Amino acid sequence: MKLILFNILPLFVYKFLARIYNQLCWLIDLRGVKSRKIFSELKDKHKGERCFIVGNGPSLNDMDLSLLKNEITIGMNRIYLLFPKLGFSMNYYVAVNGLVVEQCAREIEEVDSIKFVSWLTRRYIRSKSDCFYINDPSGGHSMKFSKNPLNKTYFDSTVTFASMQLAYWMGFDEVILIGVDHNFVTKGENDKKITSQGDDPNHFDPSYFGKGFQWQLPNLDRSEISYHLAKSEFEKVDRKIIDATVGGKLDIFDKINYKDLFNR
Repeated sequence: MKLILFNILPLFVYKFLARIYNQLCWLIDLRGVKSRKIFSELKDKHKGERCFIVGNGPSLNDMDLSLLKNEITIGMNRIYLLFPKLGFSMNYYVAVNGLVVEQCAREIEEVDSIKFVSWLTRRYIRSKSDCFYINDPSGGHSMKFSKNPLNKTYFDSTVTFASMQLAYWMGFDEVILIGVDHNFVTKGENDKKITSQGDDPNHFDPSYFGKGFQWQLPNLDRSEISYHLAKSEFEKVDRKIIDATVGGKLDIFDKINYKDLFNR
């Protein structure tokens, strides 16, 4: 049916109808219902606490990540490749990129964390999985900050932005970024889909987006606009996001030495 509609309708009409369909499914599908229930339970669960949003940059290899064992952590995309080495997993896990979820669905299902993936990627996740879903009604094209994932969570151009919105909802007073290097060796057109031809130099593990893996080149400028939005919303309620990434290129958030965080 989708293929027939795609072939007979103007593209903008098809996209509009697809968006309406996905939002109706979010409201009535049991997976959406279950996801909204867990969000209700997580509202302000960590009020007054701090968390670490763990990116996937090469800088992670220069950090003592064992210090995170007793911290609350939010990991993203293929961060689970680190778990065997760490000896522990992240508390929360987020993946919103369709290419990542499609190619890594079976791995994601096995992650021992509270898992959130994009509602638009639900077809890749088996129905019996313990994944929950976050819903971006814009399909990843709106640059907004949502304070209520019961309705929506905006992804824009980076999963880190989605994680910041979830951290806001859960009530964290202080969100600390690590591994958000904001720097890619691989250059090219923003958001262009490419296939990796060899080892990955942009992440902590050369197999992260290794040979044959399809991924999208980053849009760092658009990511920065999203980060400014997140920074502003946190500061409006006297909360903050700070950056402890070692050698990171992001200059939006206040910087802090990673090791100093454990001596306070």
